Parts: sequence; structure tokens; C-alpha cells
Amino acid sequence: MAHTHTHDHTHEHDHDHGFSLGHHHHPVDLKDVNQAFVIGIALNFLFVIIEAVVGLYIHSLSLLSDAGHNLADVASLAMALMAIRLLKVRPTEKFTYGYKKTTILVALLNAAILLLSLGAIGYEALHRLIAPEPLPGKTISIVAAVGIAINTITALLFLKGKDKDLNIRSAFLHLLSDAIVSAGLVIGGIIIFYTHLYWIDAVLSLLVAIVILFSTWQLLRDSLRLSLDAVPEGIELRKIKELIDRINGVKDFHHIHIWALSTTENALTAHLVVDHNCTMDEVEKLKHRIKHELLHQNIQHATLEIELENSPCDEPDC
Repeated sequence: MAHTHTHDHTHEHDHDHGFSLGHHHHPVDLKDVNQAFVIGIALNFLFVIIEAVVGLYIHSLSLLSDAGHNLADVASLAMALMAIRLLKVRPTEKFTYGYKKTTILVALLNAAILLLSLGAIGYEALHRLIAPEPLPGKTISIVAAVGIAINTITALLFLKGKDKDLNIRSAFLHLLSDAIVSAGLVIGGIIIFYTHLYWIDAVLSLLVAIVILFSTWQLLRDSLRLSLDAVPEGIELRKIKELIDRINGVKDFHHIHIWALSTTENALTAHLVVDHNCTMDEVEKLKHRIKHELLHQNIQHATLEIELENSPCDEPDC
């Protein structure tokens, strides 16, 4: 017998926490996250209604475009909440990993939505630079100040978990960018009130768009990498190999694949070469030790194929 296939998942289900963008052994409390999303969605939707009503009443293009931007964020928050809830859905015969990957796809979609809303802000700002409209600066400032308060409060709800999950970070970035947009509108409103320089509003919008672009680019890059099954941030394949090779009883550790199952869980498959005199009990103990080490390296699901030393490997790229 050349080698034995032992694609077991023992000990995996005890470790369904850890994060592809954070530190291991510090799980996000899904109840807290759930609550944060629900509060965030409710408060921001209320603000969208306020902005839209006031914007229509005073014919303020800046408030209406910001209301549209905030509505896109409410939709993004709702999608992120749905994705995080899908993490808990049990696997089926068709979806053997469950729906965990939706968390990565939603983060990618959210980044795309942010970039689209940036385009809308930029277009609107250029339009207003060419043809500035008279605006009641005081009203704009008051409404935008409410926006700062709402967005800052809801962004703080996601502060704790933002480095542990892409969707939580996405939500945090959305809300923070909205607070910055609102701050820009407050300043613009005050300047307009005192100077009647209506083009100030458009300039501030463009500056805000640049700020949002930088934060969105990082989110887009990370979510795209994970959706292409790249090795998650913070995990080094070479380091993992060196660590496992040092374990007593391991002859070789190769054909390693590491990828993200979701924004919160990582997986690994590898070939583990052991001494041909190893007993089944010794192999099991070795696997248990390796899986424990991998858990400390932020890898929650490990599938190991056992090979006996000096036996040929049947994989072409071994």
C-alpha cells in the first residue's frame, strides 16, 4: 500500500472560530454583530428619509445625492447581515461547505457598490462645479450634522470586530465614509451660509470621494483575493510548512493548499509524510498535534492525506 487517504475532519467542529483578517482565538460575537447591523440599518434608513425629504423641500442636490449614497449603504449593510447569518446555515449535499463563501462575495459586491457610489458623487460634484445652485447653507449643515451623529454612533458599533471579518470592516468603512461625507457637507453648508460661494459644496464632495476611494480599494483587493482562493492575509505558506516540518514524527509536509472558506474561516489540505513503521494510533496523535498547531496559525479546517516515507506520491505536482 503506497499511502492511505484519511480525509478526516476530526477536531474541526470544535474550532469554528478564528478570522482570516484578524488574530486567532478572538471570535466575533455573532449576537453583538447582529445587533450592530440591525441598529445600523434602522438608524441609517431613518436618516435617508430625513435627507430625502429635506433635500426635496429645499431643492438641495447635495443632500439628495448623499441620501442616494446612504441608501446604497443601507442596502450594503443588509447584504452583509444576510451573509453573516448564512454562516450559520448547515451544509447540504449540494453545498457541502454551506453558504460560507457568500461572506466573501458580499464583501466584494459591497466594494463594487462603494466604487459606483464614488462615481455618482464625482459626477454630481463636477456637474455642480460647472453650474452651482443657490443653497440654504444653514439647513444643509443641520441635516449633515445629524448624519455625522448617526454614522459615527453606528460605525462605533463595528469598531471592535472590524479587523476580524471583511464584512464587519466593510460596514465600518461605509459608515465612516458617510460620517466624513456628512462632515464635508456641514463645513460646506457653513461656508455657503456666510460667503454664498456655492461651488465649495462640489469641491468638498470631490475631496471626500478621494478619501473613500483609498479605503474602498483595500476592501476590493482583499475580497477579490479571497474570492480567488488566495492564501488569506496574515498566513504564510512557507511559515506553515516550516512549522509542521519541525514537529517530531513528520518526515515531510507538502502539496499544501490554503484558502478562505468565508471571511471568518480558513481551510488547508496537505500531504503528510510519516515513517513507514508508524502505527495508526501514532498517526492519529500526530494529526491531532498538527491540527492544533494549524489552529494557532488561524486555520480551522485541515484535511491531511497520509503518505508513508519512500512511497511514491500520485499527485502530479508533489
